[in-house]
Amino acid sequence: RVVVTGNGMVGQRFMEKILQLDTEGKCTVSTFCEEPRAAYNRVKLTSYFETRDPSALSMTSDFDEDGRTAWYDDNGVELLLGDKATAIDTESKTITGASGKKIPYDVAVMATGSFPFVPPIPGSKRPGVFVYRTIEDLEGMLKYAKDNNVKSAAVIGGGLLGLEAAKAAADIGLESHIIEFAPTLMCRQIDEGGHDALVGKIEDMGLKVHCGARTESFVGSDGSTDSESTAPVSALRFSNEDWDDLPVEMVIVSCGIKPRDELCRGDEAIELGERGGIVVDEQMRTSAKDVYAIGECALYNNFIYGLIAPGYVMADVASKQVASELGIDAGVDELPSFTGADLSTKLKLLGCDVASFGVNQPRPDDEDVTELVWNDPISGVYRKLIFNKAGNKLRGGILVGDASDYAVLHKLAVGNDEELTENPAMLLPPPSARGAVELDEAVSTDPNAQICSCNDVTRGQIADTIRELGVDNANLKAVKSCSQAGTGCGGCENDVKQILSQELEALGGSLSNHMCEHFAYSRPELMALIRTDPDITSVDSFEKILAKHGHGDGCEICKPAVGGILAQVINDVIIDDGRDALQDTNDRSMANMQRGGSYSVVPRVPGGELMPDQLIALGEAAKKYNLYSKITGAQRVDLFGAAKHELPDIWEDLGKAGFESGHAYGKALRTVKSCVGSTWCRYGVQDSVSFAIRVEDRYKGVRSPHKMKSAVSGCVRECAEAQGKDFGMIATENGYNLYVGGNGGVNPVHAQLLATDIDEDTVIKYLDRYIMYYILTADKLERTAPWQAKLPSGKNGGGPIEHLKEVIMEDSLGICDELDTRMQHLVDTYHDEWAEVYNDPERRKKFKQFVNTDENVPKEKMIEFIDMRGQNRPADWAKDGEPQTNWEAPDDDIFARSEKSWVTVGQTSDFGPNVGSPILYGDTQLAVFNNKQRGEWYCTQNMCPHKQAFVLSQGMIGDANDVAKVACPLHKKNFALEDGQELGGDLKILTFPVRIEGDEVQVELPAVAEVDAILGTNGLRVIKSDCIDITGDALKVPIRQAEKKAIDALKGRGETSDRFETSLRAVKSNETSTEE
Repeated sequence: RVVVTGNGMVGQRFMEKILQLDTEGKCTVSTFCEEPRAAYNRVKLTSYFETRDPSALSMTSDFDEDGRTAWYDDNGVELLLGDKATAIDTESKTITGASGKKIPYDVAVMATGSFPFVPPIPGSKRPGVFVYRTIEDLEGMLKYAKDNNVKSAAVIGGGLLGLEAAKAAADIGLESHIIEFAPTLMCRQIDEGGHDALVGKIEDMGLKVHCGARTESFVGSDGSTDSESTAPVSALRFSNEDWDDLPVEMVIVSCGIKPRDELCRGDEAIELGERGGIVVDEQMRTSAKDVYAIGECALYNNFIYGLIAPGYVMADVASKQVASELGIDAGVDELPSFTGADLSTKLKLLGCDVASFGVNQPRPDDEDVTELVWNDPISGVYRKLIFNKAGNKLRGGILVGDASDYAVLHKLAVGNDEELTENPAMLLPPPSARGAVELDEAVSTDPNAQICSCNDVTRGQIADTIRELGVDNANLKAVKSCSQAGTGCGGCENDVKQILSQELEALGGSLSNHMCEHFAYSRPELMALIRTDPDITSVDSFEKILAKHGHGDGCEICKPAVGGILAQVINDVIIDDGRDALQDTNDRSMANMQRGGSYSVVPRVPGGELMPDQLIALGEAAKKYNLYSKITGAQRVDLFGAAKHELPDIWEDLGKAGFESGHAYGKALRTVKSCVGSTWCRYGVQDSVSFAIRVEDRYKGVRSPHKMKSAVSGCVRECAEAQGKDFGMIATENGYNLYVGGNGGVNPVHAQLLATDIDEDTVIKYLDRYIMYYILTADKLERTAPWQAKLPSGKNGGGPIEHLKEVIMEDSLGICDELDTRMQHLVDTYHDEWAEVYNDPERRKKFKQFVNTDENVPKEKMIEFIDMRGQNRPADWAKDGEPQTNWEAPDDDIFARSEKSWVTVGQTSDFGPNVGSPILYGDTQLAVFNNKQRGEWYCTQNMCPHKQAFVLSQGMIGDANDVAKVACPLHKKNFALEDGQELGGDLKILTFPVRIEGDEVQVELPAVAEVDAILGTNGLRVIKSDCIDITGDALKVPIRQAEKKAIDALKGRGETSDRFETSLRAVKSNETSTEE
């Protein structure tokens, strides 16, 4: 019998290892688990703030309501949940739990881990002071912050976990301070230069760093600084000279760990370290017979290893040693030993790469050292590489801001005695400074190369797993589950994916590039099939393409991709002939959906040039429709806050002033930015404004795999930032230099020079070909930069840019005629999409707010608008898990006992095919879906429960594994149309039966008052909790709770609809108490 005390990550790993070895079932395993749920991934603890789902952290499978998972029963493991081991008797060989249960053991494994170290600072026991270790700690922080309206927090400790905690505090809306005693952050991993780069990144995110801080006390709200007062924390006091108190309402202590060895302190047979920890040898054995220790409680060579990777190595060593002693085949010729661990780490801290490896901070007496430093404070990149004195061996390094080549450098430095074959200085510049797009780093082909440091999984082990699974069953999820690679911190997932692709190819298979479950093709492959079809009329609709090349109903992935292909090949109005069902969130409404379901209006402003009358028209439209106005970063004006039914009227007003659609909502050319050029600027050498207008007028409306941006600069001073665009032109004395393949955003890429000193007509010719080549061959949602980087190299080398020159200038592929013809077709068939709508009554109908009535519900009735500097904007959404998010009906069958009737909500012709349409029933908004693809109709609430936004009717319908579904247009939450259950989640929407009687569409509904009580717009209006209700009709939370209680009570008494309505009215008007 093997008893494991502690069911953390390392204890769990030991049990998995010993059970894998024990194929004959010789041993029984029991584990004490102090926490209320089984093992979970503490490395990813911070992600709990995003998901609020413990199962997302589980080490095995989803937790049930008791905190257990199926793995323990499936493997015959006795899980003593919520039972802390309190005593061990090495003479009688028993372990006793807090419950009083005593279990005998043949082998005991101490995996008790560690507890957070809290410095002896007066006031550390105050309310509002937390440690950062368990899910319960995080839950406590969230509750305290909410209950006490906390606005600011301090994190004591600037190590890895402290920085994670500080980011988590910021993510829940708190002003976040990092308090570090040492002069630098992460002092064990990085030096002062790395610290400076990291602090720059952190402070750019709004967090505040205080290093060298000597915290004297946690000050209470009553001003006390002692340890006796129980007043909540209100400030930090420092002993630093001239430092003021720091006002904070919550403190998170993350000052390191101390090994949990208290279980062994009562048994003298187990040796403990002078400063704590259970002393172990190289086989993880303690001084007591048949007792082992692993993980953060184990003291090896007078050192506690606080990382998960060494803990997993300990678990592996101990499992094989225990197996051997129990007569189980350990599967090795020689039992392994633990002789220490590589402490190299690569982390993503607050979005910033931080890595250290090998000898990263040499001792002062280490003379065999040569250092090379790269310090780029503008980009926030710092790198120090440490070589031997001769400069022919890499010993270690520190990387901050760009660690994308970590694996290569780590391999050169750690466990490698070979001399360098290249100039050491060539290793120093970060990949982001070499002018190339960052692609996935080539993964080592060495079978012994470690890929997953958390679980010590090699390339060879992953390859073996793939071969065992076979071509048909090897996918990323299965490979991760079976090999354990990528299941720790997740940092190696891209490497695992690369290996999977390479190994499948070697087996005669391939990693699927299928667009989705409905098409067994990538976007370029499907585009090729459509554009080369000899009968274009056989592929001129989604239904025809699906019938010819796919199956099922389609989904929110393939429909927009096919819709884009149709626009790129045929170019008809995107909302005609059922094509509106293919358009994603923004394209369907031809406007960008914003928070709360309102929309923004962005007219085209070629070259940034505006007439005074056009400026006036924009202002008049903003005033007339109460829109929030803002200048965009691309020389346009954005008007926010329009309701969908207002859009045609707004655009008609703007159209009279000469404005056209700006396609800000589409995967298309957005804008061509320009400086004033030679028309005004004394430095300009070309008329950049006129050329920008020419370029924008040519490519406006051209749809592409992703958005495109452009710019024209009138001289080499580059004021329009053309080299950061998908295509950009910089004026010279002789014409223009043409740059392609740049972009800003998360991973900025510098555009590459395609041609120099060419005239405007040549620029247009080359752009026609470049853009169309991109349209025909790029993957879905792929910007020009990554597409360009994946192109083959030119015939004479030179990389993808040489290939483009050969294709575009030399016609090396023989496709220039096709590229020219297809682009000219798009130019010739251009139409202002909004003019097509507001000039056509039938198209305008698609923008009615409700199919069954001309009544409109004002946007202010759905989300509160608040004043900001004289303009109105919607109130902030609450964080997930807070009130007004993740809405639930009082129960799943709320209307089960209600009297219902069939209500006619419109004619079949009122409801477009394969889309949702909103209807109004009393104060309730419902969504009716005409799934023509299946010949089925559905009706659901229109409010997405995630953020209480009335938008589901605008979602794209399709199927997943033959289940009809709708995808919320805001955050792509998918709901089954039949029963309303979220696919892959816990949310649920209410559904109602639909039938067709002749031409009438009828929905079976309870009385208006009953439906309004649950789904009425007023009751679900999103409001800012600390703001005044500006319209005076939102149901406040206490009334909403009273209403729910009243509904439950009335249902229980079987009230009639009339009585129900009367009673509900009384509750709403506060004429009666909740109890009555």
